[in-house]
Amino acid sequence: MRQMAVSRRGLIGSLGALAGCALMPRLAWASAAAEARFPAVARMVDGYVSSGKLPGMIAALGWGSSEAAMDISRGALAKGGAAAVDMDSLFRIYSMTKPITGMAAMMLVDEGRLRLDQPIADLLPAFAKMQVQAVPDGSISDLRPAKTQITVRHLLTHTAGLGYSIIQKGPIRDAYVKAGLVPGQASRMPLPGMDAPKPLASLAEFADVLATMPLVYEPGTVWSYSVGLDLLGRVIEVASGKPFDAFLAERLFEPCGMTSTWFRVPAAEAGRLTTNYGVLGGLLLPIDPGRSSIYLDAPPYPFGGAGLVSSPRDYDRFLAMLLGFGRIDGREVMSEAAVRLGTSNLLPAGTDLSRSFIKGNGFGAGGSVGLGEDAGTFGWAGAAGTVGFVSYRAAVRAGVYTQYMPSDAYPVHQEFAKAVLADVTGRKAAA
Repeated sequence: MRQMAVSRRGLIGSLGALAGCALMPRLAWASAAAEARFPAVARMVDGYVSSGKLPGMIAALGWGSSEAAMDISRGALAKGGAAAVDMDSLFRIYSMTKPITGMAAMMLVDEGRLRLDQPIADLLPAFAKMQVQAVPDGSISDLRPAKTQITVRHLLTHTAGLGYSIIQKGPIRDAYVKAGLVPGQASRMPLPGMDAPKPLASLAEFADVLATMPLVYEPGTVWSYSVGLDLLGRVIEVASGKPFDAFLAERLFEPCGMTSTWFRVPAAEAGRLTTNYGVLGGLLLPIDPGRSSIYLDAPPYPFGGAGLVSSPRDYDRFLAMLLGFGRIDGREVMSEAAVRLGTSNLLPAGTDLSRSFIKGNGFGAGGSVGLGEDAGTFGWAGAAGTVGFVSYRAAVRAGVYTQYMPSDAYPVHQEFAKAVLADVTGRKAAA
């Protein structure tokens, strides 16, 4: 009998803090089984699509690390479209890229090519002498020398003191945008907070320019959402001797069997790509149509914090590998030690969490970590309505996929975690 003990805050806390009817009958027995086992999730997915709030949504759910994922899906890739959402549809997962980048770094830590508390200046000398704003988000000329070196741990856990153009305000945000230090791409159209005058040409250039910017906080002191995981992509390049995207493809995607996860969607696969919508006054405005998406173009560089497009089937395989402590289909992708470390609380002692999305939880290799009675949960959410997490206590993996921005226009993140919790605890009561 599976142990189903999992608390409310562990599934909901930090994942939920991030911010027409179905086209055809769902006849497959597997779908019926999924809806019977996860009725609260089914109601949630059906509610969003049948109400017309979103054109399509799919949840991918699985018990243990070896059972095939079940799906609960409704609707289409685009409003008014004929192509139904399924496990192989493509979604912009944005910050769900972060745990993938985090686990790539954990591989190198496990192999001794990186150390958790190693200064990144060992690999990127430009970060040896950083300056810190005297007042966070204040003047970018009133600075003091940083007392602490930025480490790999800091990049993994958003405690490096770096900024984020989607978070910071004032002169530091303006400086990031002007310099092209943006967290990703969303549309060919200019969108507030997502546009840059001239994107940088490579991860190396991104790192070099970032090193010229003042830090917002002293490294190791404050949890502040940042470009840390993007910078970690450059650290991985230098430590591994391979381009970051090639490292992910060779070390994670191929061995996990993730055949539909890319920084650039091949033109031949455009028919599977969803449309991303902006929600404005209850209306859905297409900001990145699937057939003409910006993700069909080569990105300026691979964004380790928010750059990937993936399918529910692919991301479920990543989660299954984590739930299997590094193994999937009988193959070791990562060591058990690397997974256990990466899904543990890696926050520096005494970290100020007052500005965080993770109050009451910890943070590991790019994702939220449940603590205490919540121990055993790990995962993160994306800016366009996606969520993915595992619960080791409940032996469950779960993801939901849809496409809208901003993510707080609808409470999908919170509601999905609550729905999974309701179904998991209900299953426990019936066991």
